[in-house]
Amino acid sequence: MFICRIFVTLYQKPTNNSKEMIGKTAETHQVKIFETPLVNFINMNHELVKLSQAIDWDWVEKEFERYFSEIGRSSVPIRKMVGLMFLKSLYNLSDENVLARWIENPYFQHFTGEYVFQYDQPINPADFSKFRKRIGVEGAEKLLDLSIDLNKDELKGQSEVMIDSTVKEKNITFPTDVRLYRKIIKRCHGLSRNHNIKLRQSYARELKALYLKTRFMNHPKRKKEGTKSKKRICTIGKALVNDLRFYLRVLNQKRTDTHKIYSLHEPEVRCIAKGKEAKPYEFGNKSGIAKTKTGVIVGAIAFEGNPFDGHTLPEQLEQIKRLTAITKRQKRGRSSVKELALNQQLATLSTIMGWNVTF
Repeated sequence: MFICRIFVTLYQKPTNNSKEMIGKTAETHQVKIFETPLVNFINMNHELVKLSQAIDWDWVEKEFERYFSEIGRSSVPIRKMVGLMFLKSLYNLSDENVLARWIENPYFQHFTGEYVFQYDQPINPADFSKFRKRIGVEGAEKLLDLSIDLNKDELKGQSEVMIDSTVKEKNITFPTDVRLYRKIIKRCHGLSRNHNIKLRQSYARELKALYLKTRFMNHPKRKKEGTKSKKRICTIGKALVNDLRFYLRVLNQKRTDTHKIYSLHEPEVRCIAKGKEAKPYEFGNKSGIAKTKTGVIVGAIAFEGNPFDGHTLPEQLEQIKRLTAITKRQKRGRSSVKELALNQQLATLSTIMGWNVTF
């Protein structure tokens, strides 16, 4: 009988508790003999400590747990991922740099919910991209809503917002025709090696000489030779990617074409001119930012392509209406409507501009 009870205990089917699959910050901590809690040696008046105390982390975990699966191993704690996203935005750091700073900064670790000092990276930098894809636009708006809630005292008495669009630049090299041609040829050679495809001709020896001729083609004495070499590289690229329409589109595009491709790994990048003297042209996507006169950001939207600034207003105003109670708008470079409610403003604008907006 005793052996049977042990057998039943060992082979009893485990219960599936979905809450255990979602990573959460531990409420109790077991400290080792040589470990010191962070709160014992950091300044509790530091800005990050005060910010962590002002955020309702229980609400954050409750709102973001829906984006995680109920099966599988436990995920990274939600507070840690959300906290790292805030630190990236606050200090304008990349995915790799924020993790490097996190290892050496006890305030970063305390902000993300650590109890004692850690010496290893909490996540892989690639997990940031996976987390952004997981939460999507809805989760990003929740982060913005949390930021607005932290500054709700500064929103009192505010009845106007300033809306402006900017360029969110992508991490790409400055696009030139020859550089794009070289990448296409390099990828074609890589595909042929990986799939054991025998090319009719690799042009390796000829390309080496052509690349040298195009390196200083802007020099007046080498302009003619460089232009001729550039055309030959384009011809070789067409021969190598004869069956690939995407690459052919890059090879056939002209200087005056619209909807050009400026990057092979970021094909949605657009060339945007904002009239800046230092940067006549910026390569990325257009983003709209709305903030109050006190500097609180109450709206942020990324748009596809390069839409006209006036056409982005309805979507931005709808987001501001959804996230705040501000009912008046002010557009930089345009007259502001100060006496009408938000719905009346949108109705007037839609009638004038011909927008199809439902209120």
